[in-house]
Amino acid sequence: PVVNRAKCEGKNDCVEVCPYGVFEVRNIDDADFEALPVLAKFKVWVHGKQTAYTPKADACRSCGLCVVACPEKAIELVKR
Repeated sequence: PVVNRAKCEGKNDCVEVCPYGVFEVRNIDDADFEALPVLAKFKVWVHGKQTAYTPKADACRSCGLCVVACPEKAIELVKR
């Protein structure tokens, strides 16, 4: 799973639906924040600088539950 940080609002839906524990929601890393366009930085800031990360991406089985659950459509399943 790949998270589009410009869209993600850190609402935790992906964490709740993932049966494999792939996701975590936490403060955005400084480098990721700086890489965002200006309007996306503002959006992330408004949402408490929270975003989803995939620390256990190797556990993903491409079930797609996260893609469906994400209200911002910020998750995409990408073949490695």
